[in-house]
Amino acid sequence: MTTTVVPTTPSAPPAPGATASSAAPDRPTSGWRSTPGGLRLWGAVAVLVTALAGLLALWTTTNQSTAVAGVRDAAAQLVGLQDARNQLVAADAAATTAFLVGGLEPTDLRAGYDAAVDAGAHALTLLAASGPEGAEGLAGVSADLTTYTGLVEQARANNRQGFPVASAYLEEASTVLREDIVPALDELVAAEQDRVDGELRLVRIAAPLVIGTAFLALAVLVGVQVWVARRTRRRLNAGLVGATVAVLVIGVVGGITLGGTSSAATRVHDEAYAATVATSQAFALVNDARSMEAFTLIRRGSGAAYEESFVTSVADARTALEGDGARLDGSLVDRLDAWVAAHEQVRALDDAGDWDGAVALVTSEDPGAPPALFDDLSTTLAAAVETGGADVADGLRGGGAWVGWLLAALGAGGAVLAWTGLRARREEYR
Repeated sequence: MTTTVVPTTPSAPPAPGATASSAAPDRPTSGWRSTPGGLRLWGAVAVLVTALAGLLALWTTTNQSTAVAGVRDAAAQLVGLQDARNQLVAADAAATTAFLVGGLEPTDLRAGYDAAVDAGAHALTLLAASGPEGAEGLAGVSADLTTYTGLVEQARANNRQGFPVASAYLEEASTVLREDIVPALDELVAAEQDRVDGELRLVRIAAPLVIGTAFLALAVLVGVQVWVARRTRRRLNAGLVGATVAVLVIGVVGGITLGGTSSAATRVHDEAYAATVATSQAFALVNDARSMEAFTLIRRGSGAAYEESFVTSVADARTALEGDGARLDGSLVDRLDAWVAAHEQVRALDDAGDWDGAVALVTSEDPGAPPALFDDLSTTLAAAVETGGADVADGLRGGGAWVGWLLAALGAGGAVLAWTGLRARREEYR
């Protein structure tokens, strides 16, 4: 039997450009580059940025409230330091003026000195308790104050007995006040001013931070939405739209709330705070000028340097009151001018050789004499500083903790919407 072998015909190669049924697909079917993997990856990104937008808004709101409280506390500490300084300078002014009267000084000036020293010492004690960071410096001021009051008592005792050395004790006491106590308090005041400015910067940066974060989150969510639309052939995803709206609300509400708090704090800083600081400085300057007026007479013809200091202090006080200080009380400059005009009468008498007449005028109880005019100026200045301090405390308020928690809740809700919205698309690939 013969067997016939049929040759096998080889299959023809595929035509150019033809695609075999087993060729690889256009997109990967697994991994993060695949549509299901991309939905998981970009869904996690959308959830993360939405939640972070809410959490950052909560953190920023809380920090801004803390910073506002810091501005309020630092401003109150600063005003308290200036008040302590002013009380001690006022005490020195009363002591030097009383020294012009030989023997027993006038009871009202003595009472004014005692009251001012007690008020200054009490203020230092309160400040040391409320501001631990400056407690060491305040302790040094308290020690110098003890030295100062001791020298004043020695000057007073010698003056009652008519001893010339009394003026040396008084001048030494005044030197301790101006070269030790006042500079130390001024350093603490400068530190509190830096603290106020630093806390205010934190208040101001809150709104831009929330708005900037919301803008970046919105950009990410829009990018995710575009990717999903291209891959799933659906223009909008309800979950991503909800997350986008939540982030938009976070940016708008957070920006308005935090921006409003920032604007209010800035307004208080530029108006009530600046006016209070300027008026308080003027208070110290006019009291210093009063001391210089008394020392000019005490030195009997050799007090030209003290008169120069008087002129400088008055000029600086007028500048402060004509600037920011005018916001608290527009009559302060007129009251200052009235007292300075009375001082010029004192100088006219002394320069004409009538020293007794000048001393009589500067210690007179007449309503139009320098003491009454100075008391009017000093009382008005003190009242203005107190009013300004109250305005600063009332004007510095935070935006409310509930706003931060509301924004955090919006972020959490938007994150849930983003995840559930993309989960439905992932289910289509199972």
